[in-house]
Order: sequence, then C-alpha cells, then structure tokens
Amino acid sequence: MKINVLAFGVAKEIFGTSQVSLELTNDATIYNLKYLLEQQYPRLKQLASYMVAVNNEYALPGDTIHERDEIAIIPPVSGG
Repeated sequence: MKINVLAFGVAKEIFGTSQVSLELTNDATIYNLKYLLEQQYPRLKQLASYMVAVNNEYALPGDTIHERDEIAIIPPVSGG
C-alpha cells in the first residue's frame, strides 16, 4: 500500500519536504514505518525522540497502519 507521511519541524528539514510517499505492506505497523523512514533518512535517528501520529492521535509501535490513514511525524518539542 502507498501512504503519505507529513513532516513537521526538524523532520521536514530532514526529509527536505513537508510530505513523503512510502510503499508499505498491508500489515505494516508504526514500528515498520519508523524503521523504513530511518533507513531512508538516517538523520531521523539522531532525534532524541519523535512521535508518529495517525489520524491526529499518537500511535504506538505495534499499531497497524491502513492505506487511508493520515500519518504525521512529530519531532521533539522544547519549551521554556
């Protein structure tokens, strides 16, 4: 299945664009997605932590991805 991944903040800089398209298997999980992204964009591994949101909710590594899901990479947020 083909999915689109939205990128924000430093993730957008790492990807070089605000959205990337990926090809995943039909039973792919968030873990699979992160692995594939980190292979294609090694700088992503350098982030202390980043979250993946699916349909506007934070996702866990074992959550399954569906073709029409809206997926976003949320970089670490600092405040003060």
